Amino acid sequence: MLAKTESPIACTTFWRSAEVSRIMPPIFPAQGVNVRELLLITISGQDRPAVTSAVTRILAQHPCRILDIGQAVIHDHLSLGILVEFAQHSAASEAVKNVLYAMHERNLQVRFAPITEAAYREWVAQQGKERHIVTLLGRQISAEDIAELTAILANHGLNIDGMTRLSGRTPLDEDASLNQGQACIEFSARGNPQNSADLRADFTELSARLNVDIAFQADNMYRRTRRLVCFDMDSTLIEAEVIDELAKAAGVGEEVAAITEAAMRGELDFKQSFARRMALLKGLDESVLAQIASQLRFTEGCERLMATLKKLGYKTAILSGGFNYFGRFVQAHLGMDYVFANELEIIEGKVTGRVVGDVVDGQRKAQLLRELANKENITLEQVIAVGDGANDLPMLSVAGLGIAFRAKPLVKASAKQAISTLGLDAILYLMGLRDRDIAGE
Repeated sequence: MLAKTESPIACTTFWRSAEVSRIMPPIFPAQGVNVRELLLITISGQDRPAVTSAVTRILAQHPCRILDIGQAVIHDHLSLGILVEFAQHSAASEAVKNVLYAMHERNLQVRFAPITEAAYREWVAQQGKERHIVTLLGRQISAEDIAELTAILANHGLNIDGMTRLSGRTPLDEDASLNQGQACIEFSARGNPQNSADLRADFTELSARLNVDIAFQADNMYRRTRRLVCFDMDSTLIEAEVIDELAKAAGVGEEVAAITEAAMRGELDFKQSFARRMALLKGLDESVLAQIASQLRFTEGCERLMATLKKLGYKTAILSGGFNYFGRFVQAHLGMDYVFANELEIIEGKVTGRVVGDVVDGQRKAQLLRELANKENITLEQVIAVGDGANDLPMLSVAGLGIAFRAKPLVKASAKQAISTLGLDAILYLMGLRDRDIAGE
């Protein structure tokens, strides 16, 4: 924040509407008419049309240059700030008087704070510092959540220079006990943390303690130019591990589920565990596949997410260690562009317990992601990858934005970003989209 001048007579001057008719004290020290002045004008009060137009029209009548401008409206309450360089002291004084009276007519409050040239130069020099986006997500966001998060940022030398609510407005009569709402605040922070690993560890501890999600990303051009989103399927796009459902139909559900869990936690090699599970499915009737497909449930927020991505022109892909039969079913329902999964071998209407071709494991997923990025003529930084299991880590690590979604502890700890408290459509918040931007809103 810019420092103000130290002179008592040049400290911040604040007029309320009732004081306008009084004699205005000078806000500048006595000096020559040709001395340059830097002035921060802050206007607040009930929002109304054409406030910015009125102020800038006044400024346009004087030799001046606008150095910075920002505005926020919270519940119809306006806060407008303009940093102005006046070429002459006399021009500044005249502008102050005219802005003051114009805002009085609109029943708005106005502050004028002179800024030293040294403070301004120091502020400009901060442009070289790194910028980050910190996204706070939860079913609800409390004052404690914000206090704890912002304290961590301050402790690591990061300064917040903007914050925005991305989620929609919350009705007063919303029943918090239903736990189906969603809230998101995005913070823009500037600075170079001394130890990024310690910063992320503090975020992880806070997330677990307060049951919120915190994403920390570099604020760069890639965040605004991503074009491809690759998804795991089972327990990501759909609320099931299909191989477990097939196993239940084959009467070996508990045995296969135990192997699946161990593999997803990273305790077993995926290919070996996959072969063991597949062998247990031998002899399953082909008709069971259609029955299970018809009963699949999509993950919370999945359809909303896909509708938005499609509307915005993103390409989407399924990269799954599951099966093509179900991948094509999901692809058709959601309108996705690509699907890569394992092909079940079926002979004479029976599952053989084998797959046709190479198994899609973690390394194969990462390879497919690279191939798709190349096909779409984009960089890996422009790719988002989403998954929940240990076999998703390779593709999460090579994508520009890798997100562990409702993931196992090992996966969540290893991924750069994680979403556990909200549905799949919370990914849109990490992309910087607001609820009002999202399809169907």
